[in-house]
Amino acid sequence: MAHKHPESVLILIHTEDQVLLLQRQDNPDFWQSVTGSLEVGETRFQAAERELEEETGLRLNNGLQLVETGHRVRFEIYPRWRHRYRPGVTHNWEYEFYLRLPSPQEVCLTEHLSQCWLPLAEARDKASSWTNRLAIDRLIQRKNQDKHLCINSGKNLCRNQGDETDGRS
Repeated sequence: MAHKHPESVLILIHTEDQVLLLQRQDNPDFWQSVTGSLEVGETRFQAAERELEEETGLRLNNGLQLVETGHRVRFEIYPRWRHRYRPGVTHNWEYEFYLRLPSPQEVCLTEHLSQCWLPLAEARDKASSWTNRLAIDRLIQRKNQDKHLCINSGKNLCRNQGDETDGRS
């Protein structure tokens, strides 16, 4: 078995006011967005596109646009999963992507037990991973900023280039 590369993607699938969460097969108490590790020779975008299709059946056609937010977080890999990585690897970088859909839709589950669409704040509370909660928080903040800026200025919005967060998963 080849070792996993310690870089992964998180794809937050959302509408204007809801987020899709998926229930893990190996831990039914764990709810998350689409996630997965980069494979050898793969870019972050390629990994996100592949994981999106593998886990949900969604493809980037019909106007769907996958957006890398510029945010990434570094987290400690749980000791029980470290055997999947090269000896000595203890941390992973996770890159954040958004995929906005016009309305909630059922997806084709291949690696998860169930799916649910929840309002933003409820999704943040239900998400099991702190990195997933952080991504949802950023989506909520962006929505609130956009609403505030649109009301007060009516101008086009500029986004931050992104940031990095270091922590433990």
